[in-house]
Amino acid sequence: MDPNWDDMRVFLAVAREESLSSAGRLLKIDPATVGRRVSRLELALKAPLFTKSPQGYVLTSAGERLFEHAQGAEEAMRAAAGAMEGATKSLSGQIRIGAPDGSANYLLPQVCAKISDSNPDLDIQILALPRIINLSRREADMAITVSAPTAGKLLVQKISDYKLHMVATADYLSRHGPIRSVNDVKGHRMIGYIPDMIFDRELDYLNDLGIDRVPLASNSVSVQLRQASLGTGVCIAHDFTLPFHPQLKKILTDQVSLTRSFHLVRHQGDQRNERLNRFADALSRGIRDEVARLEAEAQA
Repeated sequence: MDPNWDDMRVFLAVAREESLSSAGRLLKIDPATVGRRVSRLELALKAPLFTKSPQGYVLTSAGERLFEHAQGAEEAMRAAAGAMEGATKSLSGQIRIGAPDGSANYLLPQVCAKISDSNPDLDIQILALPRIINLSRREADMAITVSAPTAGKLLVQKISDYKLHMVATADYLSRHGPIRSVNDVKGHRMIGYIPDMIFDRELDYLNDLGIDRVPLASNSVSVQLRQASLGTGVCIAHDFTLPFHPQLKKILTDQVSLTRSFHLVRHQGDQRNERLNRFADALSRGIRDEVARLEAEAQA
């Protein structure tokens, strides 16, 4: 009995999720069926592919060898489907983008809406998570990151630089006094990330400024900006978010001006996928244009 592609898909899901139930949710089949399909594949290959541990289903040495080949087959099939679809005028199907919540909330909605206008049969999903998206587990087709990853078989493309400044409301400053230097900031209530939940070194803005206490903290940029907009404290904000929060004014612009970059990260095996290539080009171009537009509006 030869293995079939459907069983390979189940195998890949279990290998990535390390759980029959999680793989079942991903594939929309019940866990018992997942278990039977894995057993059928092991029987066809005459080798055990997983061992059960307290952490879940772990690949055996035979499973690890199969995993490499199965990923290659998956990438080839995705590339073939992408080539056929990429040849058509408009894109269709589903594409999922993983992104930190700053870009997910303030850039991707309008960028993806424009792409959708040109591709009415395309379903675009934005996965906003306060952590690095795991592309190897196929959480998303591509991801926006702040740091360029250096490990794994990934395609990494710089999209755009963006600026950040310290901000507060006029009402907050009138009640708590002016801020003329970074040293003055230490006497004010800071808003920022939860220190032990900062998932990227590039986001540790306050520590770089010598500020070690964050009285109002959240793992979400949107929550931080909402708090600052209410006049409750001082925070670091992306310039491209400021048109959405007109109450916030930049302060200490001559002393605190940060630059970070967005990168587009994709599976290396998708570089021949014309459909994803076209979408990635449109996404990158849209983000660059939107950052430039919003930063110019914030400056004006």
